[in-house]
Amino acid sequence: MLVNIGIDDAWYLAVLSSGIHVTWALAAGGRLGVGNDPRYNKTRCFDPFPFPDPDEPTKQRLRELGERLDAFRKERQAEHPDLTMTGMYNVLERLRELDADPSAEPLSDKEKAIHEKGLVSVLRQIHDEIDAAVFEAYGWPRDLAEEEILERLVALNRERAEEERRGQVRWLRPDYQIPKFGKGLETGEQVEAEMDVPAIAAQAPKWPSKLPDQIRLVREELSRAQGPMAADEISKAFKGGRKRAEKVTELLESLAMLGQVRKDEGRYFMVERG
Repeated sequence: MLVNIGIDDAWYLAVLSSGIHVTWALAAGGRLGVGNDPRYNKTRCFDPFPFPDPDEPTKQRLRELGERLDAFRKERQAEHPDLTMTGMYNVLERLRELDADPSAEPLSDKEKAIHEKGLVSVLRQIHDEIDAAVFEAYGWPRDLAEEEILERLVALNRERAEEERRGQVRWLRPDYQIPKFGKGLETGEQVEAEMDVPAIAAQAPKWPSKLPDQIRLVREELSRAQGPMAADEISKAFKGGRKRAEKVTELLESLAMLGQVRKDEGRYFMVERG
């Protein structure tokens, strides 16, 4: 699945390339295939994501970093046509793994070759600088755990949703969006929009210990869904739920056998009763 984001200001590229946005996207997005690979879903990962509102010096710093990231990757791939973004970022993740656990398996010969061609240590440094600048843009400390980042993003999203209910919206592309979607509104205002925020972090209910309660909560979550959901998407609605995806799948399969839910291409939805 390909998502194109039509914004020509590089400070947005920096934010979308940051660890903060990656944390949000992994929690909010779905999963694909047997390998359970992350899926970047626009309506869940991009549309409700609350961008920071930095001062101009911080925004300019992010802009410069975004342009630097873009130019660096293009330069490395132009010099080495066989070099892929996937390969570079896989090696980048391996470097982070080795930092966290020096006893982990060292880079393979193939990974070392990618590291050399892609100057992956330089790429990592750019991303570290982006992360620092994005934390500064939000005004948050850099040592936040992933759950704390998600809690803050959810809270900020709700603040923005409340602003929209009062008629104020932070347009990403005002020159384009206001004439098309904001007739009668002034720059900086937007019609009310409903945000699709995943039930995560502190707002999420705990995964119950008793089977009847587990079944009830799975049914309730599926009933609230606006469309078919995968088991891992449902499991993320509960605290610690991502560890329960296998159990949620088992419950959904049982409910499907009982005719209470229906399965279509790995996704589930409630059966309407007449």
